[in-house]
Amino acid sequence: MEHTATAPAPVTGPGAGPVSADQAGAASTVIALMRWVRRVAGVVPFAVYLALGMLIPMIAVIVGAFQSPSGGFTLSNVKAATHGVYLHGYWETILLSIWASVLPAIFGLMIAYAIFTAKRASVLRQLVITTSGVFANFGGVPLAFLFIASLGSGGLITGWIQDIVPNSWDGSQLYTLSGVVLVYMYFQIPLMVLIILPGLEGLRASWREAAENLGASTMQYWRYVGGPVLLPTFMGCLLLLFGSSLSAYATAEAMTSGTIPLTSIQIGTFINGNVLAGQVNVGKALSLGLVLIIAVAMVIYVILQRRASRWLS
Repeated sequence: MEHTATAPAPVTGPGAGPVSADQAGAASTVIALMRWVRRVAGVVPFAVYLALGMLIPMIAVIVGAFQSPSGGFTLSNVKAATHGVYLHGYWETILLSIWASVLPAIFGLMIAYAIFTAKRASVLRQLVITTSGVFANFGGVPLAFLFIASLGSGGLITGWIQDIVPNSWDGSQLYTLSGVVLVYMYFQIPLMVLIILPGLEGLRASWREAAENLGASTMQYWRYVGGPVLLPTFMGCLLLLFGSSLSAYATAEAMTSGTIPLTSIQIGTFINGNVLAGQVNVGKALSLGLVLIIAVAMVIYVILQRRASRWLS
């Protein structure tokens, strides 16, 4: 008897008819969609936080900076924010941020390098990292009170200094721009230690050994090998410190009560309702200026980090 080949029966489920190709495609699409939802589910809370904490306020600042009290478009807010006492506030803020980032960057690098090169530094490293993590997050009014009680006009340490070296430090210097820089160094130096240590640990020991085998001294190694490799990371850390000091508010406000015309304090006066007629949105224009400065700093930081990752990855 001659047998003829027959096509295989379509796949069936219990109590159901054959599954068509369209149904199979729809099922695979649903499965792929479920997998995508599962992958992005962990990012959704962060995206919501980012939108509520940064995106929406930034849009409100940008819109308000160009909005008149009646709701129309105007450039008067931006003009007011870039002239007079507000322009002086920008210069004072940038000057403060430069000093409060360069000095802590240098001292923080020295401390981190001492830990990095110390023998049997595991315990010391953990101690310094833990302490730096605490100090880097200590700021605001408590930090201002700490320095005022210690180095202020009636501070405890001020009295000791006056007894040892009369007419040298009377405490009034603490309420100047240099005094604010001194206070900022309290949390900026530990922050620098935390963010520069991974860069130092990324320097490979084989590079140092190769340089020594070729007759290079320690100075030559850092000048031609270690320094150029670490420089982008150092500059990136410097920009982070700059942004941190640029946006700080509570410490300087509690110490100076607005006697130093910093932009963050000027913005605070608008938030507190101290607004002149017709200048309701000047505070938002001031905020927009700080956003632009930080945005430029962050773009440069990303470029430097990409350059550093070529060697330290």
